[in-house]
Amino acid sequence: MTDNSTDIAVVGFAHAPHVPETFGTTNGVEMLVPIFQRLYAQLGITKSDIDFWCSGSSDYLAGRAFSFISAIDAIGAVPPINESHVEMDAAWALYEAFVKLRSGQATTALVYGFGKSSAGTLRQILTMQLDPYLVAPLWPDSLSIAGLQARAGLDAGRWTERDMAAVAAGEDGDIESLLGTPYVADPLRAHDCAPITDGAAAIVLAVGDRARELCERPAWITGMAHRVDTPQLGARDLTVSPSTSAAAQAVTGGDTSGIDIAELHAPFSHQQLILAEAIGLKSATLVNQSGGALAANPMFAAGLERIGFAAEAIMAGTANRALAHATSGPVLQQNLVTVLEAQS
Repeated sequence: MTDNSTDIAVVGFAHAPHVPETFGTTNGVEMLVPIFQRLYAQLGITKSDIDFWCSGSSDYLAGRAFSFISAIDAIGAVPPINESHVEMDAAWALYEAFVKLRSGQATTALVYGFGKSSAGTLRQILTMQLDPYLVAPLWPDSLSIAGLQARAGLDAGRWTERDMAAVAAGEDGDIESLLGTPYVADPLRAHDCAPITDGAAAIVLAVGDRARELCERPAWITGMAHRVDTPQLGARDLTVSPSTSAAAQAVTGGDTSGIDIAELHAPFSHQQLILAEAIGLKSATLVNQSGGALAANPMFAAGLERIGFAAEAIMAGTANRALAHATSGPVLQQNLVTVLEAQS
């Protein structure tokens, strides 16, 4: 689904501290309560002002069934709420909320995601995303599969280890020092892989005049689309991302020249190279000013954070047009692209 109207906007964004480990429960309540309170105070609202709630998380990661039901304790029992959930990154919960608002069933929505990655062995937990018949029983972990993707790109000449290190180093980093560090999953080094991060994030959406009441400079969603590639790893070229290209084409029409910033959900350094090419980003676009997933990767909230950080730049007046990307599944299987703009 895409839409060129500017009826719906992000008006608020908050996230929990990015930390390697928290000592709370796996339902995220301890992380969610403070960010909900921050949003209420920031927007001058109460939970009664929210028409629709939607969350993203994973029972596999939480280690308990229906963990998202326990997370509703962060909202409270009174008043009753209209709530939904997706078992994936909360960027897709935002997509559901966007559709809900577009359909006229609500004027405000609060979207949140959470994940306590430190609760188990993340690289093995993510194996559960794989084909349950032919691949998962072999227990290839997420770093190993990403390593296969990185190696395929290196062998095909699509990027080099120096290119990967440059992504991790940023503008002022020491690439040579990074290249001298040992592999953790050849050809991936520690800096090529997102860190274990506990965290949560929340975004408030609002429609039309309600958005203008809540925020001086709303970040209007002018397009949102997601596409899916086959989950069969051997049936697709892992060095490219057709689903990202298709989603980006749907929301930009192929014109990315006016995008000031882009937030790309790339848990591995080489994936940022794949995504930037698939979207067709121009050199003038600033990519991952927030640090991206390589700086902090709260599972099932990191994609939502990309949208939040992109919107935050618009709301702060440092960008006029921004693009945000989220991924879910193994090695960029599912991809969502959102374009946000300021109104003159």
